[in-house]
Amino acid sequence: QVQLVESGGGSVQAGGSLRLSCAASGRTFSSYAMGWFRQGPGKERECVAAINWNGFSTYTADSVKGRFTIFRDNSKNTVYLQMNSLKPEDTAVYYCAARESLRVVISTSAMDYWGKGTLVTVSS
Repeated sequence: QVQLVESGGGSVQAGGSLRLSCAASGRTFSSYAMGWFRQGPGKERECVAAINWNGFSTYTADSVKGRFTIFRDNSKNTVYLQMNSLKPEDTAVYYCAARESLRVVISTSAMDYWGKGTLVTVSS
């Protein structure tokens, strides 16, 4: 069992930056592929970034490529999402998710564990 707790959300003006953190419980964090997903108003949940167990392989959605970076620190059981040049369309609840896998996982339905989410609001 893995428990995930997100933090770092908030309100920011367009062009600003935020860093989201996701702290995981348990001693086998390095066994898990991690992902950041978001769900905007009236939209389906989508993967914005994902990372494999050791951080050597990542995925970034086209909509955020060049602006968002995912990375992890296995010694701290934490995965991060650095978000720069934020746009109003990035407004959403951001969720951290995990699946026991050595590979990058980007499918919403494939993730085993979810955090409760953190709200990011970007104003123009």
